[in-house]
Amino acid sequence: MALTPPTPPTPPDGAPAPAPAAVTAPSPRPAPATPPLPTQADISREIAARHTAAERDRAAGAPAPDHPARDFAPYRSSTARHPHHPPVEIDHRADPEAVELGGPAFGVTDVTDLDADLTRQHTGEPLGERITVTGRVLDRSGRPVRGQLVEIWQANAAGRYAHHRDQHPAPLDPHFTGAGRCLTDDAGRYAFTTVKPGAYPWRNHHNAWRPAHIHFSLFGSAFTQRLITQMYFPGDPLFPYDPILASVTDPAARARLVATYDHELTVPEWSLGYRWDVVLDGPSATWIEEGR
Repeated sequence: MALTPPTPPTPPDGAPAPAPAAVTAPSPRPAPATPPLPTQADISREIAARHTAAERDRAAGAPAPDHPARDFAPYRSSTARHPHHPPVEIDHRADPEAVELGGPAFGVTDVTDLDADLTRQHTGEPLGERITVTGRVLDRSGRPVRGQLVEIWQANAAGRYAHHRDQHPAPLDPHFTGAGRCLTDDAGRYAFTTVKPGAYPWRNHHNAWRPAHIHFSLFGSAFTQRLITQMYFPGDPLFPYDPILASVTDPAARARLVATYDHELTVPEWSLGYRWDVVLDGPSATWIEEGR
């Protein structure tokens, strides 16, 4: 309910009306100061310190990790959102379907050849450098892993995702959604036709840019066996500046995340070819984003 101020008394005839009392507006509370973003130099120093510590641990015989640390400090958002408690084990004997409740949806149709060609999913051709990406999914002994669902998602050639949360001021491509899927064949082989994604800025630190990459998701025989990783392109100048790639502290494992240009795979007048194998476990495993 609004409060009405009291009516001042009426002055006698001929007397000047009293001046209204001055009302002082309350001072606005100062907005909390936003801490400045760290510079690239700050992030690079943190990365160097983490890599030095990891090298020291390897030299001392520490067990080799198979995924990046969830609290890798240079990757700022990982320290704020990673789990701080161990996972809760579900008794699959008491409720066998409980482990599937959080599973993703594969879609309402079977996997088709069109799903693996991201350049043919719309009425027009997407802009960008057309590429072919292929490789094999292998176990620790080099044996093919057959019939596995492989999904990818990526930014377009301008470095923008077709997602409402991506407000990067780069053009969207009406002929490119950036998602595909396929099944591995009897040789464990997958293959995608797409366009090379562009680099894009992100707000991890001042002037932060992510190198070009494609996200890979691999499913086993159940939703709980899903593995997620990223494939990078050779010779990218942004490699030394990216804390996500740098969270893979083993140099050999980091190199395994980079695809190889394959001229024999390149299709004349059509696409450049890249080859990238995924090893699921063992000493040569492809590093993933979560622990097994």
